[in-house]
Amino acid sequence: MHCLIDPIKKYTVWKGRATRSEYWYFILFTILISIGLAVIDTVLGTVDETTGQGALGILWSLFVFLPSLAVFIRRLHDTGRSGWWFWIGLIPLIGTIVLLVFMCFDSQGEINEYGANPKQDAAPTGIQA
Repeated sequence: MHCLIDPIKKYTVWKGRATRSEYWYFILFTILISIGLAVIDTVLGTVDETTGQGALGILWSLFVFLPSLAVFIRRLHDTGRSGWWFWIGLIPLIGTIVLLVFMCFDSQGEINEYGANPKQDAAPTGIQA
């Protein structure tokens, strides 16, 4: 559950790292909520015919914009890349594919320039006397 709430709590935290599970669970959560809100918008009749956007969907998109961007950049950091790699997504098709591959990579070693490996921070340390 923390993978869903942490990105929202850290909505403007651009430093640090985010694990694959944190990133992908947040994306899954965002998509499922978007689908649910689209259905509700359709039932309520709040969908604009010209844009195809509903009022609730627009509000949700605005709410998750910064958390999504922040967790995306922290995920790039986790793979050892700068957040500036975000801009490669502007290259049609190729940029999107490159970023998708980066998001699927495993965490980089123990410590990189963006901080400690979040997987190791979450691992149990054992019994201490």
